[in-house]
Amino acid sequence: MVSIRARNVSLEYPLPRGFRLSAAGRGAVGGRFSRSGGEPHVTALDDVSFGLEAGDRLGIVGTNGAGKTTLLKVLYGIYEPTSGSVEKVGRVDALFNINLGFRREATGRRNIVLRGLINGWSSNEIDSRMNDIIEFSELGDFIDMPLKTYSAGMSTRLAFAIATSFEPEILLMDEWIGAGDKAFQNKARTRMEEIVAKAGIIVLASHNESLLKRVCNRIVRMEKGRVAWDGPADEYFNRPEAGESDSLPG
Repeated sequence: MVSIRARNVSLEYPLPRGFRLSAAGRGAVGGRFSRSGGEPHVTALDDVSFGLEAGDRLGIVGTNGAGKTTLLKVLYGIYEPTSGSVEKVGRVDALFNINLGFRREATGRRNIVLRGLINGWSSNEIDSRMNDIIEFSELGDFIDMPLKTYSAGMSTRLAFAIATSFEPEILLMDEWIGAGDKAFQNKARTRMEEIVAKAGIIVLASHNESLLKRVCNRIVRMEKGRVAWDGPADEYFNRPEAGESDSLPG
């Protein structure tokens, strides 16, 4: 049974030597600046705790710099928390930068292999997915051309086809992924809906309120690295102050 347990997770970034903190420098967005042991640092996450079980669809909301993407990266394992712990049961896949790992001089086919290796796929897994990825991308013979000959839309098609070729148990997403021209966007939207339906747990960081309402059954609101609200999605969007505090950019 899949699960995620985040227990008192905090993450601090050291600031460059010589960086000066000023009282006027506190911004409305981003983590909290402070000084520990004489060295300045930013607290990006501060004592974050929650648990997720199979069937949970968690939406993470908050202003820019509130800690949403940082939290996703800690859950995935890209960042190690400064304190606290994250326990995961089940295979975790992430849709962050879908163009990660591409090489312009390599062919589309070779880039499938390279991206698969970055994702931790075995050679057999890459081989088994190759034809489906090529077919979904609709690139035809261009799959054996160097990526530098692709248009931006063609590169996006390939990146999306690779990134969504798995059936994750736990899926972490930073905003919803769309790709290509209108016809391909419709195709991509269908695939994304299928992935979400199959995954055991979804964690989606987004500013898109209509998307969050459609996909998520629980909301965590982050403010300066802290959990400011945690509860059912319908309660979050129906609370009296929702119209004032949730005017998030699309």
